[in-house]
Amino acid sequence: MMKKKSIPASKPFLILFLCQIISALDVPLDLSQPPTITHQSPKDYIVDPRENIVIQCEAKGKPPPSFSWTRNGTHFDIDKDAQVTMKPNSGTLVINIMNGGKAEAYEGVYQCTARNERGAAISNNIVIRPSRSPLWTKEKLEPHHVREGDSLVLHCRPPVGLPPPIIFWMDNAFQRLPQSERVSQGLNGDLYFSNVQPEDTREDYICYARFNHTQTIQQKQPISVKVFSMDSLNDTIAANLSDTDIYGAKPVTERQPVLLTPTGSTSTKVELRGNVLLLECIAAGLPTPVIRWIKEGGELPSNRTFFENFKKTLKIIDVSEADSGNYKCIARNTLGSVHHVISVTVKAAPYWITAPRNLVLSPGEDGTLICRANGNPKPSISWLANGVPIAIAPEDPSRKVDGDTIIFSHVQERSSAVYQCNASNEYGYLLANAFVNVLAEPPRILTPANKLYQVIADSPALLDCAYFGSPKPEIEWFKGVKGSILRGNEYVFHDNGTLEIPVAQKDSTGTYTCVARNELGKIQNEVHLEIKDPTMIIKQPEYKVVQRYGQVSFECIIKHDSTLLPTVIWLKDNDELPDDERFLVGKDNLTIMNVTDKDDGTYTCIVNTTLDSVSASAVLTVVARPNPPFDLELTGQLERSIELSWIPGDENNSPITHFVIEYEDGLHEPGVWHYQTEVPGTQTTVQLKLSPYVNYSFRVVAVNKIGRSQPSEPSEQYLTKSASPDENPANVQGIGSEPDNLVITWESLKGFQSNGPGLQYKVSWRQKDVDDEWTSVIVANVSKYIVSGTPTFVPYEIKVQALNDLGYAPEPSEVIGHSGEDLPMVAPGNVQVHVINSTLAKVHWDPVPLKTVRGHLQGYKVYYWKVQSLSRRSRRHVEKKILTFRGNKTFGMLPGLEPYSSYKLNVRVVNGKGEGPASPDKVFKTPEGVPSSPSYLKITNPTLDSLTLEWGSPTHPNGVLTSYILKFQPINNTHELGPLVEIRIPANESSLILKNLNYSTRYKFYFNAQTSVGSGSQITEEAVTIMDEVQPLYPRIRNVTTAAAETYANISWEYEGPDHANFYVEYGVAGSKEDWKKEIVNGSRSFFVLKGLTPGTAYKVRVGAEGLSGFRSSEDVFETGPAMASRQVDIATQGWFIGLMCAVALLILILLIVCFIRRNKGGKYPVKEKEDAHADPEIQPMKEDDGTFGEYSDAEDHKPLKKGSRTPSDRTVKKEDSDDSLVDYGEGVNGQFNEDGSFIGQYSGKKEKEPAEGNESSEAPSPVNAMNSFV
Repeated sequence: MMKKKSIPASKPFLILFLCQIISALDVPLDLSQPPTITHQSPKDYIVDPRENIVIQCEAKGKPPPSFSWTRNGTHFDIDKDAQVTMKPNSGTLVINIMNGGKAEAYEGVYQCTARNERGAAISNNIVIRPSRSPLWTKEKLEPHHVREGDSLVLHCRPPVGLPPPIIFWMDNAFQRLPQSERVSQGLNGDLYFSNVQPEDTREDYICYARFNHTQTIQQKQPISVKVFSMDSLNDTIAANLSDTDIYGAKPVTERQPVLLTPTGSTSTKVELRGNVLLLECIAAGLPTPVIRWIKEGGELPSNRTFFENFKKTLKIIDVSEADSGNYKCIARNTLGSVHHVISVTVKAAPYWITAPRNLVLSPGEDGTLICRANGNPKPSISWLANGVPIAIAPEDPSRKVDGDTIIFSHVQERSSAVYQCNASNEYGYLLANAFVNVLAEPPRILTPANKLYQVIADSPALLDCAYFGSPKPEIEWFKGVKGSILRGNEYVFHDNGTLEIPVAQKDSTGTYTCVARNELGKIQNEVHLEIKDPTMIIKQPEYKVVQRYGQVSFECIIKHDSTLLPTVIWLKDNDELPDDERFLVGKDNLTIMNVTDKDDGTYTCIVNTTLDSVSASAVLTVVARPNPPFDLELTGQLERSIELSWIPGDENNSPITHFVIEYEDGLHEPGVWHYQTEVPGTQTTVQLKLSPYVNYSFRVVAVNKIGRSQPSEPSEQYLTKSASPDENPANVQGIGSEPDNLVITWESLKGFQSNGPGLQYKVSWRQKDVDDEWTSVIVANVSKYIVSGTPTFVPYEIKVQALNDLGYAPEPSEVIGHSGEDLPMVAPGNVQVHVINSTLAKVHWDPVPLKTVRGHLQGYKVYYWKVQSLSRRSRRHVEKKILTFRGNKTFGMLPGLEPYSSYKLNVRVVNGKGEGPASPDKVFKTPEGVPSSPSYLKITNPTLDSLTLEWGSPTHPNGVLTSYILKFQPINNTHELGPLVEIRIPANESSLILKNLNYSTRYKFYFNAQTSVGSGSQITEEAVTIMDEVQPLYPRIRNVTTAAAETYANISWEYEGPDHANFYVEYGVAGSKEDWKKEIVNGSRSFFVLKGLTPGTAYKVRVGAEGLSGFRSSEDVFETGPAMASRQVDIATQGWFIGLMCAVALLILILLIVCFIRRNKGGKYPVKEKEDAHADPEIQPMKEDDGTFGEYSDAEDHKPLKKGSRTPSDRTVKKEDSDDSLVDYGEGVNGQFNEDGSFIGQYSGKKEKEPAEGNESSEAPSPVNAMNSFV
């Protein structure tokens, strides 16, 4: 079974690995070897006196070593001390302090020795010291009384502890005292004040010392500081001295810098190599000095230099001998400077150049141990053998000591030993153990067999062949089972046996064999290498800019080797994503919802596999409207200008494009802000022009691409001085309201335009083109003045001048106005009418003289009305229509005329006052036109071969009817049409029996009327002849009738067929090719209201039933009422209507009384009996489902049925025959139906009826007749 091992391709790992393989080979633990110290306590070991002391000493060897200890240079017999034990199989000592032992009793220098039959290894000298955290010594602290501006040092002087404590200053509330360039803590823990201020006065300056080893904090007594200001000090002195004493405290004076620490001009500092160098300079002075550091004759190391404590401390890390030199600190303020030079010397405790390494030799071989160290001063080198100075150690003829080197020649097994090298100077020592182990061993390979290595393509591959043998074996590598030995530049062979392939490719995959041989034998081992495709981010996250509270997504789409399982991690600013539900991590993306300013930063997508790692980053910039400007300041105040400056707020990652300056006039319009000006976003000051007598406040709004900021806080107020007005009122006009006056108006000046108190106006006028003097009046702050007694409509020169308490505005300009208008005096003459067609005429007239207009000519009005219809010779209520033609126009078109009618018109001139007299009435007639469709078509009495057709004449014949045209054709079961048959019928006929038809056949009929001009629109219907003498019940919708208003129409129909049919209404504009519009009828009602129609438009309509094989009625055509051209008359205000309503109410009251009397007498209520007896089909009950009447369409439908009545006996609801409509009465077509479809016609105003045609009754329904129909 192969074992997997991952080799990351990163170079840091490779460098670490190469460092490891250069070290000496470890001897397998199953072979004899001298002891090796593997773990020991630090040289300077400070222990907690409250806990057990553990002194570590661990070692390995074969056989396992035994351990012994020395204390302060003598043998430490642990068996004699009950508090001390040694861990099993270890040299670690445990000193029991928690059960009665005292740490101070075990303070000293300890050393461990590990020994077996092949040698002895020793540890460092381990100095054991218990930590100490002593209490502060009691002292009486006097309050500090300091004059403002003087320097002050508060001494901490913490107790000496082990290790030294950490010092900080706090108050009684355990809050750290704020520090700054003026107040700061020195390295010694003292608190330095460069100069004191009154706010430094307090009684709780407390120094704390924290001893980390014992987890304790010691507190110094609070220190009180009282700062006396110069003003208070002078008041105190003045109160205690007589008037004759001449004394006064000097005011706070500025002082040049003086160093508080270090003192003098020079000092020295010694630091050890590798430590941190800290240099400090703290200065007093007023103003507070600023510290600067330089190195004389050199530069400060840029990558290791840091400034702390407000640049008062210079910190250089990892110092070396090159950092020795003179460092100068310079303290400077506006009055001067002071400096101090610190001479730094860097010494060095010993450090290794070459530490001795273990040496494994076979009998008869040669070798060397080298021990080289450096330091300042130069360390001395001494050797020990098995812990004993080599000078007194047992002789070994195979070794020779030569300073820092021991040379071994022709070693034997007895030459095995452990050697110690000690390098020491005054600053410390180094101790290293290195053994010489003499063995004779054949080769062995320590790397597991068949180990599997997986490497990313184009990365280094390192194949292990860890080995051991004595003498040292030679290593060779082969690829494949029978491959040749590997050589060449494409491979690197390391001393520890590792084979390195610097750039592994796909063809590097395979099995590799490592062979180790020496004079005692040979061994080999196979390992396996697999090369994987690298992981790549093929779609990296991109830089994004998003508005605050918006949403943003970063993509991270990867490609990887199919055998590797990647994991994706997102970081923000190289840290984990915030624990926030707004961050949504998807498979290939990161989405941030409701973005805030805190989300600004760098987002990194990291993809990890077991072999490699890739990453990509993108920056998110969150933008928002800028923060408002602040710190508005007014400077350079003048009478008419001022300078405004401000500090911009945060632009929120979107540059400010400009600033808008607004002002408030607190004197005239408090609380109202006006636009003043705007400046570029790079400008923070502006010179503003001002008006007199205004109490200004200003505010600034910042604008960037995202939007406007909130306004800044208002500036201070600035009141400008008064002055005379700079301008006069605008929009001066003169227009008379009466024939004998002139009304002068103007726009009053705004408050800030008045320039001062007492604003008034001087109004002047004189008649134009007349040699008159100006007439003037001074009026208060108003906007109108009326001049009376003027001639009618004459021009005037007018001017209005502003003035206030300080004077007049500049001379105003003059405007021309006119006195009041009067009604025109004459009517237009020579009125002529030219009839263009049956619905359009053109009228001409001569203009009236302008002098007779007596005002501004606005135009001409043409009044026209229909006198009578030429086809019926009936008088009618006169409804005048008006068309207005603007300007000096002398002709106009009269649209919408009714064909074959007589009209009258007159023309009037119009000015601003009103209309002039009318011209004499002009009579004209319109020619014939095509008729409307027949009012109804019904088909009755179906037999096997005949149908009876009945129809009504057109509602609008528009001339003399000449004939009717009937066309019909059969329809088969697939709704295909057969041959079309046409019949012409005389105009005086109203019915026809069609014979010789096919039995059980559906026919479609098209019926229209004709005049001499042509054919009118047609009405359609369908009917079926019967199969036998028993008439079948088949579904049919017939007698579709419409009653149209201006924007809606009531559609009703009759239905024969199965119950529970669901109806729908289809409609469209007549003659249009557009698709039919469909409306569903609720329930099984037989009427529907179409709404939203266009006034004055012809529509086609048909009714269908759902589920009846697509059965539909024939089409009907209707026209909506025209938009009203003249004013409407409110019917509710008409006397006749009010009288009618009163009469109806009285009759209902009488009826209720009669019913009440009859009921009390035990009789039956007669209304129901009458209704049942008469069974009048036209008297329909109110529907229970919606409360509307049944199928009523006109008031005349309530008449008793007579011969020739246009209400058919088969309950057909017909169209109106009359040419009249409620429009002629000023009520318009709205008088027929309410918007909900309920009928109110019988309560609408009725007009004077025309003589009825044919056998029609001209009897109008009266309240009595209406009552008779009920009783």
